[in-house]
Amino acid sequence: MKFLLNSSNIFDYLSQLGLLNLIEQPLCKIELIEAKNFNLLVTLPNSSQLLVKQERMQKQEKVIGEFYGEWRIQNLINQFPELADLQTFLPEMLHFDRDNYILVFSYLQDYQDLSKFYQKEKIFPPLIAAAIGKALGTIHRDTFNHQVYQNFLAENQENLANYHVTHLIQGLERLTPEIFATVPNDGLKFFLLYQRYDSLGQSLAELGQAFNPACLTHNDLKLNNILLNNDWESSTDNLVRFIDLERASWGDPAYDLGMLLGSYLQLWLSNLIINKSLTIEESLRLAVIPLEKIQPSIAALTQAYLRVFPDILSERPDFLERVIQFIGLALIQQIQAMIQYQKVFGNMGIVMLQVAKKLLGYPHQSMATIFGTTEIYSTSA
Repeated sequence: MKFLLNSSNIFDYLSQLGLLNLIEQPLCKIELIEAKNFNLLVTLPNSSQLLVKQERMQKQEKVIGEFYGEWRIQNLINQFPELADLQTFLPEMLHFDRDNYILVFSYLQDYQDLSKFYQKEKIFPPLIAAAIGKALGTIHRDTFNHQVYQNFLAENQENLANYHVTHLIQGLERLTPEIFATVPNDGLKFFLLYQRYDSLGQSLAELGQAFNPACLTHNDLKLNNILLNNDWESSTDNLVRFIDLERASWGDPAYDLGMLLGSYLQLWLSNLIINKSLTIEESLRLAVIPLEKIQPSIAALTQAYLRVFPDILSERPDFLERVIQFIGLALIQQIQAMIQYQKVFGNMGIVMLQVAKKLLGYPHQSMATIFGTTEIYSTSA
């Protein structure tokens, strides 16, 4: 990396790109946004805003290079005009500086973080979920089984989604002595429980083998990577946008949908009432945000996805079963994140593991529990 962006040199940088007139500099505002990367929000005199992001250097003064993956998705859309409509579901990228790992976006100031919306409002309108399902289904449908798109994305790029899934599963199966130095004692309980459940390991191994890349996938699709239009109640277009596409690649559509629905399920599981006097079933039933409140959105999202992309069920008759299993995988990933960042694996983690075990081992029987209905198939027509 040759150039480190900061609040002093950003004006010269944007000026060189033709995105800012230096005469306007005194009228501009800069805001540092806390994130894993270095993010600056620049407000221009006309009130429009630019989001400028630079990847942070890791060890040995190197970067991961995630922004290159996001740029490739934008480049794919630019290269193939028939995919232009997909841009309505994504942020508007204005520039990518490959040498210095800098992205410049037109900031979506009329949108808000969907995860924060749900946390604040405590409402889950099926209308919003249906818009997400329609957007995701469109991206998957329009790129499904198109070899030319796959070849374009495969150039100088591994199948990141497939690697991520297999790496996670292998990490659970092959524990090394180093784990005792990196995982807290509470976290070791998770690995002990995992090793005790033979059926769980078998289900994950089967899921890894069944991973079937066939279209463009986001690969990190969770609620805080979705933006919601502030005027969602009356707007009919562009209700949602998917952001942070650094991991996007050629992947399995069931993985994308399963990870997303898993993010919804965590709204329920992260609000459990945990008490030694309560059984797991009682804790699940007494959650602050009950599953019954979220199920209509989960069902609406899936039904909207299938209305847009009904052929996925004929192409893959086991598609929804795989989606359910990937929801289980999403819960295990969340447990691992809790262990890594919060250094805990308590009763809530144990409950999440029990739910994940059921979803992975009995996906067909779990459908009514997840969707709140057994009519999910018929609504796809």
